[in-house]
Amino acid sequence: MQGLSKVSLERFFICALLFAPRSRARNGAGRREVSGVCMSTAVKAKSKSSAKHEVIIPDKLYFRIGEVSSLCKLPAYVLRFWETEFPQLKPVKSSSGQRMYRRKDVETLLRIKALLYEEGFTIAGARQQLRTEATTAKGQAPLPFPTHSASDLRRIRHGLEEILTMLSPRG
Repeated sequence: MQGLSKVSLERFFICALLFAPRSRARNGAGRREVSGVCMSTAVKAKSKSSAKHEVIIPDKLYFRIGEVSSLCKLPAYVLRFWETEFPQLKPVKSSSGQRMYRRKDVETLLRIKALLYEEGFTIAGARQQLRTEATTAKGQAPLPFPTHSASDLRRIRHGLEEILTMLSPRG
C-alpha cells in the first residue's frame, strides 16, 4: 500500500466499512462492528445521502400482504419471515387464509425496516429495541387530580352529608 495516497487509503477504508460482510462481530446493541467502529454510523451516513421517503399509509382498517409489500417496498417473503422473528407482528388471517395487516402492523413493519436497513441493527437487536420502545410507551402520564386543602375537603364532605340526609328516607 506504499503507492497509495492518504485520500485513496481513506476511501479504501470507508468502502471496507460500508461493504463489509455481515458476519462480523456484533456489539451489545445488536449493531455490526468492524475493528471497533460501529457499522450503524456508516449505514446512517449512506442512508442520509438518499432522499428520505415518508410513507403515507391509506386510511383503511386492513391491508393485504401485497398492499403492505408495496407500501413498505419489501418483498412478501420478507414480511412473512419478519412475522416469525418479531412477536409484535400478528396479522389476522381472513376466512380464505389471506394475511390482513392492521395500520399498527404496517407502522411496526416500517419501524423494523428502519431499524434493520437504516440504523444497522441485527434482527435480535431490533427485537430488543422494539421491546424497550414498547415498555417506555406504556408508561402513562398520571391523571391531573385537583389538590384540595383539608378545609376544602371538610366543606365538601359536609355538603355531601347534607345531600345524603335530604335523599335518605326518614324513618
